[in-house]
Amino acid sequence: MSNIREVAKKAGVSVATVSRVLNHPESVSAATMELVLDTMNKMQYTPNGFARSLALNRSSTIALLIPNILNPLYPQIAKGVEDVAHQKGYNILLCNTEENGEKERDYLHMLIEKRVGGFILTASQLENKDLQKIKNQNIPFVMIGRNMEEIDENMVFTDYHIGAYEITQHLIDVGYRNIAHITGSLNQIENLQKKKGYETALQEAGMVLRSEYIVEGNNEIEGGYLGAKKLLQLKKRPQAIFAANDLMAIGAIDAIKTSGLNVPGDVAIVGFDDITMASFIEPKLTTISQPVYKMGLIAARLLFESIENRQQEDGFKQKIFVQPKLMVRKSCGHEDRVREIFN
Repeated sequence: MSNIREVAKKAGVSVATVSRVLNHPESVSAATMELVLDTMNKMQYTPNGFARSLALNRSSTIALLIPNILNPLYPQIAKGVEDVAHQKGYNILLCNTEENGEKERDYLHMLIEKRVGGFILTASQLENKDLQKIKNQNIPFVMIGRNMEEIDENMVFTDYHIGAYEITQHLIDVGYRNIAHITGSLNQIENLQKKKGYETALQEAGMVLRSEYIVEGNNEIEGGYLGAKKLLQLKKRPQAIFAANDLMAIGAIDAIKTSGLNVPGDVAIVGFDDITMASFIEPKLTTISQPVYKMGLIAARLLFESIENRQQEDGFKQKIFVQPKLMVRKSCGHEDRVREIFN
């Protein structure tokens, strides 16, 4: 098999020049790039598709930006994206933004410089001006998460407000009246929408909104644990707690148990996301399911549609809604668990 030195010798250039063609093609002349790529193709140094992608000034790599690689929700999205990318012969560059808008922007600038073939942005904190930078480079992208009505771009989204409303309404239907909410970081619009869904359900039921019943967590197990501990110290302890994601719900369950109380006998718990762990903990967690693997598949298919039709810059943008679904399990204290059996 040929190597970079043999390519350089055959093309009559230095090894450094071949390296620049591979890594920084903007730094070499068009004639030199054509010479090296042609030599690589003839020597079968790399797959022809890769050489063609260099010639088109785009790599056969797409970037997937996720906010938290430790959250079990996001590897499921990544699996859906990877399954489609593999079929298309593309690699995936996974970027963990740590829910930090500035870090996400840094990744954006770096990936544009590397001329990735496209982006998939999950729960993005980018602003319109940041997205415009991607568009100015004619790089296709798809967004996964909430519906951003003000942005006319391809996106796959669910409705966090509806999901939060539905699970809070379920607690009300079961018979709970004192219902608390551990929010995720309120810097994120998704968590604001969940909080609004919770508040809307209580208001429609004619129930009082208690400010002390809303505590903010950090989207992690620790945030749910600390939030539940705070709620349990209230003079009027809540009968039920809606945690904005399953990780915080798991933390809340631990806090209740370590306080000598029972779930759901003393305090019911519900979450949001339906991560794999939700159906294995004890008690099994009532939650809102997002078909995130499917969302990853759909987003990747939309992206490759755009990549393959790149010349149609003003093509039709698709916004695909994925319905959130209530999964009733033991943690909410609902005796009739038929929905769990059939879901």
